[in-house]
Amino acid sequence: MAVDMAYIGAGIAIGLTGLASGIAEKDVGAAAVGAITEDVSLFGKAMVLMVLPETIVIFGLVIAILSIMM
Repeated sequence: MAVDMAYIGAGIAIGLTGLASGIAEKDVGAAAVGAITEDVSLFGKAMVLMVLPETIVIFGLVIAILSIMM
């Protein structure tokens, strides 16, 4: 029973962090496209800002792996 709950918790951790990352990336992506259309030299900064919300999913993956291993 406890192992099943760990798998459910891991799924919730991945699912919610993926959802939060998608919502954050939607806003950042729209702003990045707007900035790039005005000034092409901002492309590098925009790409860095697009990667930052993805780190949330990596943290969720780490939490999921740790919860399954314990």
